[in-house]
Amino acid sequence: MKIPHLRWWIAGLLFLASILNYIDRQALSILAPTIQADLNLSDQQYATIVSFFLAAYTVAYLLSGRVVDVLGARLSLALFIGWWSLANALTGLARGAMSLGAFRFLLGLGEAGGYTASPKVVSEWFPAKDRGIAVGLYSMGSAVGATVAPILVIAIASQYSWRGAFVVTGLLGLVFVVLWLTLYRSPEKHPWLTAGERELILSGRDDAKKDDLPKPGEKVLWKMILSNRAAWALMGARMLTDPLWYFYLFWLPKYLHTVRGLEQRELAGMWKIFVAADVGFLLAGFVAGWLIKKGSGARVARRRVMLACACLTPVSLLVPMVSATGSVFALAMVVALAHTAWLTSITSYIVDLVPKSILGTAFGFIAAGSALGGIFMNQAVGWAVAHFSYTPCFYAMAVLHPVAFWLVWRFARRAWNSESDPALTTAG
Repeated sequence: MKIPHLRWWIAGLLFLASILNYIDRQALSILAPTIQADLNLSDQQYATIVSFFLAAYTVAYLLSGRVVDVLGARLSLALFIGWWSLANALTGLARGAMSLGAFRFLLGLGEAGGYTASPKVVSEWFPAKDRGIAVGLYSMGSAVGATVAPILVIAIASQYSWRGAFVVTGLLGLVFVVLWLTLYRSPEKHPWLTAGERELILSGRDDAKKDDLPKPGEKVLWKMILSNRAAWALMGARMLTDPLWYFYLFWLPKYLHTVRGLEQRELAGMWKIFVAADVGFLLAGFVAGWLIKKGSGARVARRRVMLACACLTPVSLLVPMVSATGSVFALAMVVALAHTAWLTSITSYIVDLVPKSILGTAFGFIAAGSALGGIFMNQAVGWAVAHFSYTPCFYAMAVLHPVAFWLVWRFARRAWNSESDPALTTAG
């Protein structure tokens, strides 16, 4: 049996995995008012529990990329999804702050792996011109998951309890593991891939030269990464910008509830924000692909998209200034669209920069900045809300992307510096 356009079916599987990732991740923030009341948790305890998740997420990013490079995308992604699904189901057994924090810590250990395995799949299955769209598609799954999560989780919790919501959503991930192991193979070995598409995938890789590199030893591998200023700059960019997304995921529902007076059932209206995020994920890939077809280099095209995003996210500072709830949603939609377009672009940018043989490890190192930034943000927001208000938080979110773009422009316009690997030094 041969399946035409199989690479897009593979992207669809990554899309589904990302949906499950965000349903499991956001269930806690959606049910936070109910859980806090039931378990008698303060806002500071809630912030600490979220930080447990982010701490594990940071460690997992650093380690999971190496797991991907060693085990390959198929086995590693199955391992990660199975792990986080069980951890999410166990969250329904929490009896207090400690057990809830422990289960969310376990969730974080698994969830980071989805975002180190997925770029590896894209690098293997997609030529450069399609990578932005593929990354945008699976990244869009996070926004779709965040859109579906309020509706699905609240519906399950209403029918059963908040504990049942965690168990049911966790079981969905275990079903996906079976589907993934059944359908996924590498393009070189997949029996359902047509000869024409196999040739398109293999000949369309712009990193064939990089693929010829022998796999380095552990010391050489980490020297290549740690001595590379582009890797550090991209890690810093993720550390600065991803907290905005975490803030909107973990704290915006609480802001709308405590400051704007929305009831828990009204928080389902956040689907509008995540639909805008969906548009951003896909739009970035199509715009970059169009620029590449017009003659721009892949990295140049992605930087242009990132610059546009950095010019849009500062509207975040207007959120506490407007009085109408509808205006809050509209501004949040603009910020979400700009950030997700940025995230698609910087993820594709990393795939363009890094040799495929070490992509998982390098991507994990860079993406660890995301979780580190989330930890700092979460604690800072918890402190600011307790001592002042949400207003300084929205102001801070306005400057993150412009600073991050400067880092990318200044330090990450070349693939690898001469200290890492002179053969890979190419301008772009």
